[in-house]
Amino acid sequence: MPKTLALVFLSFLAALSVAGPAIAQDGLSRDELIMPGDSVDLDDFVWIKRPLIVFADSHADPRYVQQMEYITERLEDLDDRDVVVLTDTAKGEHTALRDKLHPRGFMLVLIGKDGSIYLRKPVPWSVREITRVIDKMPMRQQEIRDRRGDS
Repeated sequence: MPKTLALVFLSFLAALSVAGPAIAQDGLSRDELIMPGDSVDLDDFVWIKRPLIVFADSHADPRYVQQMEYITERLEDLDDRDVVVLTDTAKGEHTALRDKLHPRGFMLVLIGKDGSIYLRKPVPWSVREITRVIDKMPMRQQEIRDRRGDS
């Protein structure tokens, strides 16, 4: 068991080193797109951003590590869709996010710009799967039409 835990921890460290510095290769600042969720208020994002919350009981949870790898690989796709990623790995604490969303272990939650919960998943999802859900949202459809100049 200690060897397994050490392997998971080393995997997490390797994922962090692969993710690179605070400025990603595409010029996006991870610090602006990925932030700890322990001190945020979801109401601050209503009509501005789509929060994607990643819950886990520990930074070393393999599902958390996998999800964060998926996210950091395709930050640009999330940024294009006005997504902000909030992380919460404070299992024993009563953070505002935990009190509102009641996660059990690993959980991925997508909240729309209107504040509605659109997705809850107990397993990691690729950014491609997440963006497909976002692209089906009515507000996102309107954003796409507005960019094209359609009415």
